[in-house]
Amino acid sequence: MAKFTVFFKDKAINSEIFDSGVVHIGRDETNDLSVDSLAVAPAHAAVIIKNDKCIIKQLNDDFPLIINNTPTKEAVLQNNDRINIGKHSIVYSVTESISDMARNKASDKDISFLNEKLEENMKPTEANLQIMNGPHIGRILSLKKSMTRLGNNDSGIVAISRRKEGYFISTLENPNGCPLTVNKQPLGEQSIPLKNNDIISINKVSMQFFVTNA
Repeated sequence: MAKFTVFFKDKAINSEIFDSGVVHIGRDETNDLSVDSLAVAPAHAAVIIKNDKCIIKQLNDDFPLIINNTPTKEAVLQNNDRINIGKHSIVYSVTESISDMARNKASDKDISFLNEKLEENMKPTEANLQIMNGPHIGRILSLKKSMTRLGNNDSGIVAISRRKEGYFISTLENPNGCPLTVNKQPLGEQSIPLKNNDIISINKVSMQFFVTNA
C-alpha cells in the first residue's frame, strides 16, 4: 500500500493511505490528496498505483513536478521519496497491506469478515459514456479502467478517473486551447465529479455519462 504524508515547513499535517488505482494530487478539494497552496495546481499530479508500483505524472506544465528537488514529468516513486511543492512537501512511503495489518490484530475469521466489508465499501459504481453525435453516434464506451483517456493531441486530452467515491474528470493536455466542456461549462484545470447524464464535449464531439448500477 502507498502512504502519502503532507508536510508544511517540516510539520506533518495530513496522511492518507491508498491501496490501488489513481491518486489525484492538487489544490482543488475534489482531489484525493488536497494541498491548500497557490504553489499547487488545481490538478497538479496523478499517481498510478498498480502491482506494488507507483508512477507519478505531472498534469500541468505551469506547475512543475519536483521529486527530491529534481524537476521531472514522470517518475517511479521509491520509498521515502519527497514531492516538493512550495513550502509543502509530500513524502511517499510503503506500508503494510490491509490484510497484513489485520492479520496482526485479528483471527483468520475476523480477517475474512473485514475483507468482505472492505470490498463492499470500496466497490465503485459502474458507468459508461455514449457518443451523442458524429460518425460514431450511439457507440457505448465502458469506464471500467482506473483511468480512461479521451481525445488526442490536436483536440485535447481528458482523463476520467474511477475512484471509490465515483468518477472524476480532469484535463491532461490541451496545448491548442480546444473546447473541453462538461454541461457546456469549460473544464479548465479543475478536477470535477461526474453526475448521471452529464454531457462531456471534446472538440464538438459530445458524450453522455451515465451510471449503470447506481
